[in-house]
Amino acid sequence: MSTKPATEKPWVEAQHPATAALLNPSPALTLTAALLGFALITLDASVVNVALPSIGATLGGGMSGLQWVVDAYTLAFAALMLSTGAFSDRAGASRAYGIGIAVFTLASVACGLAPSLPVLVGARAVQGVAAAVVLPASLALVRQAYPDAAQRARAVALWAAGGSVAVALGPVAGGALTTVWDWRGIFFINVPLGAVALALLVRAPRSERRPAPLDLPGQLTAVVALTALTFAVIEGGGTGSAALAVAVVAALLFLRVEARQTHPVVPLGLFRSRSVTVAVAAGAACSVAFYGVVFLFSLFFQQVQGRSALYAGLMFLPMTGLIAVTNIAAGKLAGRFGPRLPMLLGQSSAAVGLLLLLYVDSSTPPALVALLLVPMALGCALTIPPLTAAMMDAVPSDRAGLAAGVLNSARQVAGGLAIAAFGSLVSGGFESGLRVSLALSAALLVVTAGATWGLRVTR
Repeated sequence: MSTKPATEKPWVEAQHPATAALLNPSPALTLTAALLGFALITLDASVVNVALPSIGATLGGGMSGLQWVVDAYTLAFAALMLSTGAFSDRAGASRAYGIGIAVFTLASVACGLAPSLPVLVGARAVQGVAAAVVLPASLALVRQAYPDAAQRARAVALWAAGGSVAVALGPVAGGALTTVWDWRGIFFINVPLGAVALALLVRAPRSERRPAPLDLPGQLTAVVALTALTFAVIEGGGTGSAALAVAVVAALLFLRVEARQTHPVVPLGLFRSRSVTVAVAAGAACSVAFYGVVFLFSLFFQQVQGRSALYAGLMFLPMTGLIAVTNIAAGKLAGRFGPRLPMLLGQSSAAVGLLLLLYVDSSTPPALVALLLVPMALGCALTIPPLTAAMMDAVPSDRAGLAAGVLNSARQVAGGLAIAAFGSLVSGGFESGLRVSLALSAALLVVTAGATWGLRVTR
C-alpha cells in the first residue's frame, strides 16, 4: 500500500489559503450542501399545499387536478426512494447528489413556467424523481464527510433538523410567496437555492462508486401499483375501477418478484419482526394524519373561510414551529424509557387532537383552529423519532439503510394516498368530508397505538 511522502503536507500548507481549502475541503461545507438539498426537497413536499387554490384558479382542473399536483411529487418520491440508495452507491454519492439537485432545479423552472395543469403535474413528477435521488445521496455525503462516529451523529442531527425547519417553513413560505408574488414563485425560489447547493457541492470531495444491486422488476411493479392505486382513489368511476384492477395485479406481481429476488427493494422478511411492522404502520398512520390535515386545512382556511394564502400559511406556524423541539424531546424520552412510551404518548395525543378538530366548522375562529392543530402535529412529532429507533434496533446493521428506505417510502406513500382519499371525500361536501377524513385518521392512530402497546419494552 502506497503512502504519501512526508513533504506533501508542508507543501500544501505553503500554498495560498484558497488552494489549501480546495485540497482540504471543510466537512462543514459538505454538511451545508447536503442539508440545503434535503431542506429543499422537504420544503417542496409542503410548500405547494397553501398555493393550491391559486393554482386551481389559474390552471383549472378541479379538486382532482389539485390532488395530482401534490401526489405526482409525493408518489414519485416515495416509490423511487426504494432503489435510489443503490443508485447513489453505484454512481457515487456526490455525483448522484449533483444530478438530483440539477434535475430538481430544472424541473422547478418547468413547474414555474407550466402553461397548463398536465404540464405542471408532469414537472412535479420529475421533481419527485429527483428528490428521491437527493435524499439518500445527501445523507451519504454527511456520512462521508464525518468519519468519526460522534461528529457524524451531531452532523446527522443537524441534517435532520434542516428537514424539520423546512416542514415548519413550508406553509408559511408558500403563503407568503403566493400572496406577494404568485403561485409560480414557490417553484422559482428553488432555482437560487439549487444553485447554491451545487456551488457548495463543488467543494465537497468526490465519492467512490460502489457496487450495489438494483431490483428493476420490483421497482417497476411498485411504481405501477402505487400510481394505479392513487389514480383509482382520485378519479373513481369506471376508469378508477380499471385502475384499481391494475393496482391489484401489479401489487401481486410485486410480491411475487420480491419473494424471488436475491436483493429485493423491499425484503419481505423484514416484516417478520413485530417491531418493524408496527414502526412502519405507525409511521404511515402519522403521515396520513399530518399530510392529510395540512392539505385539508390549507383548502379550509382559503375556500371555506375566505382567507388569503399568507393568512392560511401563518395559521400552520403554531403546529409546525414546535416540531423540531418535540423531535429532540422524543429522542431523549426514547433514550430513557425505550421507544414504546413516547410512541404511545405521541399516537394518543395525535388521535385526541384529530377528534378535537371534528368540532371545527366555517364559523370557528381561525386562531382557535390553529391552536387545535397543535396536538395532532406534536403527537406525530413525538412518535416518529422513537419508531425510527425501534425499527433500526430491530434489523441487522447491514440492513439499516434499506430498512430506513422502506420506512420513509411507506410514510410518503401513506401521505400521498391520504391526500388522494381525503380530497375525494371533501369534493362531495367540504365540512362533512373533512369530518370523515379526521375520524379515519384518528381511527388509524388508535389501531397503531394498540399495536404499539404490545411491543416489548426496551431501553
